[in-house]
Order: sequence, then structure tokens, then C-alpha cells
Amino acid sequence: MTEALVVLTNCPDAACAETLATLLVERRLAACVNILAPCRSVYRWQDQTEAATEIPLLIKTTPVRYAELEAAIRANHPYELPEIVAVPVMRGLPAYLDWVAAETAPLPGEDGAEPADS
Repeated sequence: MTEALVVLTNCPDAACAETLATLLVERRLAACVNILAPCRSVYRWQDQTEAATEIPLLIKTTPVRYAELEAAIRANHPYELPEIVAVPVMRGLPAYLDWVAAETAPLPGEDGAEPADS
């Protein structure tokens, strides 16, 4: 079975979520990003209990693309310390998991990709 990950992160607002989701898909670091309904998060930050409304993202990718995906989130996320949690997909519809792998595969000529035959 094709390996896949679901990566979780939260954005502070809908505009940030849309921008980040689009960037990840356009760079082929994610096959799909679900932008969920706003939620309320309660957490500790710098010795204080905080609360904020956030927009959760469910990002579908592969282990091969994880490092680049994490770097892209960190570089484009407004939080000093964004939540980035990867959960392995233990089972799934094989055709869907194959699609995730195909949509996140580097294009010929990209780093790590084999050059196209001439």
C-alpha cells in the first residue's frame, strides 16, 4: 500500500488558511488540503493560558514530501511556533492513496526527481 500522512496545522484566520493550502497544493507538497470550520483552541504559551479562534487544516501528503512540506509551513505561517503534527495513514482506499502519491510526486527536473527521457 502507498504510504501517506495526514498533517495537521491551524491558521489564525480564513485568509491565512486559504493562502497556505493553495501554496502547498501548487508546490505539490500536498495532494489535498481540507480547510475546516473555525474552532476554539485553548493552550499554554509563554507561561500563560491562552485562547484563540483558529482554522484547522488537514493536509494529505507522503513521507517523501514531509520535510519540504514542514519547511514550507514554517516559512509561510504567521505563528512563531506553528502546530505541525503528522499522523501516518494506517489504511485507506488504495486508489485514493495512489492519487495522493501521484499528486505529490516531484515533477521531472525538480529536486529528487528523475529527468524526463528525451
